[in-house]
Amino acid sequence: MLVTVLGFYGGYPYKGIGTSGYLLQDDGKNLLIDCGSGVLNALASYMQPTDLDEVVLSHYHHDHTADVGVLQYNWLAAKKESPLPIYGHTQDFVNFAQLTVENATKGIAYNDYEPTMIGNLKFEFLKTVHPVPAYAIRVTNQEGKVLVYTADTTYFDGLVDFAKDCDLLIADTNFPEDVTGRKAHLNTKEAGTLAKKANVKRLMISHLPQTVDVETMLKQSQKYASDVPVIHAFKGLEVEL
Repeated sequence: MLVTVLGFYGGYPYKGIGTSGYLLQDDGKNLLIDCGSGVLNALASYMQPTDLDEVVLSHYHHDHTADVGVLQYNWLAAKKESPLPIYGHTQDFVNFAQLTVENATKGIAYNDYEPTMIGNLKFEFLKTVHPVPAYAIRVTNQEGKVLVYTADTTYFDGLVDFAKDCDLLIADTNFPEDVTGRKAHLNTKEAGTLAKKANVKRLMISHLPQTVDVETMLKQSQKYASDVPVIHAFKGLEVEL
């Protein structure tokens, strides 16, 4: 299982780098997790977007879905025989309905009470704590390698069991440790603590802020992750599980 970072900023793209988007490749399949602003252009450096097999969206905030519309235009122009499946939740019917465009894409619902098989990959979902419905994603391949993506969330205990023993945890780390109280994202202390408690093999901090030095974010996360290796997302980063 190969994970490639296409975009990693929270909120808005910055200096030519996009918001959330990750290319997941396994067993000859190409799958996109989230499709934020700038992601489609980054994806085109690796493959034709019309060679994607599926897209999975964690939620419908624009920094995770901004390029879905232009991806649909791309598929319309290509006149593909089969529509591109885009998986999303149905807690927001208006946005879910927009995942389906005739002759381009087809919206498919997932839920958090049973796994969803996408090809040979098992997807499991956990509703997070965020201002809009959002879902963390756990992906397991046939070899038993596990990727967990927190999506957007503040800290809650259910994340620990959901991320337990995974090979790579991609954590929404939008704040340094001194940002506390009510918030919609993890800070570095919470991301590092989550990785430690869940006994993950590696932590990637992502959904990073534009205004805080990334080395500061990395150092703080590593302090709380203890012996769990921590890396920070950057465009083009490839991690093989």
